[in-house]
Amino acid sequence: MTIAQQLEQKGIQKGIQLGRQEGRKAGKLEGKLEGKLEVARTMLQNGIDRNTVMKMTGLTEDDLAQIRH
Repeated sequence: MTIAQQLEQKGIQKGIQLGRQEGRKAGKLEGKLEGKLEVARTMLQNGIDRNTVMKMTGLTEDDLAQIRH
């Protein structure tokens, strides 16, 4: 294997590693948002006003717009 091929292989491995790390990070964030949305949905279904839900969950009005209740 030439030096160029070795460097290319190392670059590919590094790219795969970084991609996996970013994927895990994105997955965690997405999971947290889904959890907050589920809690907010339950709160809204139980008559808690939107401002209180936003304050308690940290969600925005745009986030709450995703909820169907």
